[in-house]
Amino acid sequence: MADNPYQSYLLTQQYRDGSNLAARIRLHARFSTNIYSWFSWIFDHFNLPPQSRLLELGCGPGLLWSQNLARISTGWDITLTDFSPGMLDEARQRLYDSSHPFTYAVVDAQAIPYPDKHFDAVMANHMLYHVPDRPRALAEIRRVLKTGGHFYASTIGANHLRELEEIFPGRGLDAGHNFSFTLENGAEQLANLFSHVTLYRYDNALVVTEAEPLVAFYLSLSRNADMDESARAELIKRVQERIDEHGAIHITKDSGLFEAW
Repeated sequence: MADNPYQSYLLTQQYRDGSNLAARIRLHARFSTNIYSWFSWIFDHFNLPPQSRLLELGCGPGLLWSQNLARISTGWDITLTDFSPGMLDEARQRLYDSSHPFTYAVVDAQAIPYPDKHFDAVMANHMLYHVPDRPRALAEIRRVLKTGGHFYASTIGANHLRELEEIFPGRGLDAGHNFSFTLENGAEQLANLFSHVTLYRYDNALVVTEAEPLVAFYLSLSRNADMDESARAELIKRVQERIDEHGAIHITKDSGLFEAW
């Protein structure tokens, strides 16, 4: 599946397991200005019958479901998939004790191995900008959706984390900084296959008051993250000096959700 160099990097390094993603989640959890959970907010937008067949592409460690277990209808048949076996294993472990049954499968969004008109809804949370052949993936998503089925795709906007380039100039940030499917251009791409597309924006920002979590966040985003301890300590020191000077580092968060049907 990973015949594309960027896909290979994602599979073998960036998303081999959940460690990089966990560093990012920790920063968002500690320093976000919006105290209402992103995954709760996503779930709020689901408009699904109590008996539904659901597919998540790029489920990661399964947080969308683990943080909303009490809200899952007992009649939902949920299939969780990811391109990375390591991420899928983390989702399986996280949801192991859940009373709700989940099905798990390693799946490439560019070749979804399910029949036509099979699902009532498909979810893709912050993952479409990683897909090399996105038109093919979107066509596959449309194919497996039932007539009238809903597609929910979250992504970032052009201003997302824009301050990181100033804080860590020339340091090779890339994960989550691929602007091929954004809040600005996603609707046009989805309109090629769906007659109705609605965008919802999530109001949030980061106000960071500690250097170490921000450096860990940066390292999780960088291909050049193999920094030795002395270099890491020096970077933390410089970032802490900036925090001490200004009281905090303010970072823009620009995220939202498309609903298409």
